[in-house]
Amino acid sequence: MTSTRWSIKETTLMGLFAALTVVGTSIRVPLPALVGNPFFHFGLPILSLAVLTLGFFKGSLAGGIGFAIFDILNGFAAEAPYFVLESFVVGAALSLAYSRLQKYDDKVWFIPTIMFFAAIAKIIMTFLKNLVIQLMMGNAFGVSAFASFSTLYITVINAIAAIIIVSLLYKPVKALTSKMLY
Repeated sequence: MTSTRWSIKETTLMGLFAALTVVGTSIRVPLPALVGNPFFHFGLPILSLAVLTLGFFKGSLAGGIGFAIFDILNGFAAEAPYFVLESFVVGAALSLAYSRLQKYDDKVWFIPTIMFFAAIAKIIMTFLKNLVIQLMMGNAFGVSAFASFSTLYITVINAIAAIIIVSLLYKPVKALTSKMLY
């Protein structure tokens, strides 16, 4: 996948991952929080699988488009650009961890370890987004930081679930997408 041109197969897989991101994010369980309307969903594992199978840019773009479509269809259109950006930040963390640890890709701990870095990126991005929202609402920095921190349990739940789901699904998904692409 080092070619500068995108094949029809790669573009099709990007569309599939974007659609799966929309569907995976639509399967949600609302959770209480001080900031926003957070919920448990399957978007992060699908974004991660897209990045791991299509590469950083194509996978992040597919996930970002999927999150943006979900946001627009569900009344969160103002947050859509943020989630596209977050997809690229999380995808970058995952891709960087993958490239640095690639020599261990045959080890059982490889996928959970690189997913840990993606989870940390997701948690940091969520904290910063919620902090900015609270500051824009006129709250003091301390109150904003506390409110943002208090909602992170939802992101941690999503991140742990993503680590488990991607660890279980990576090899079968990679095998299927490799057959499609090569």
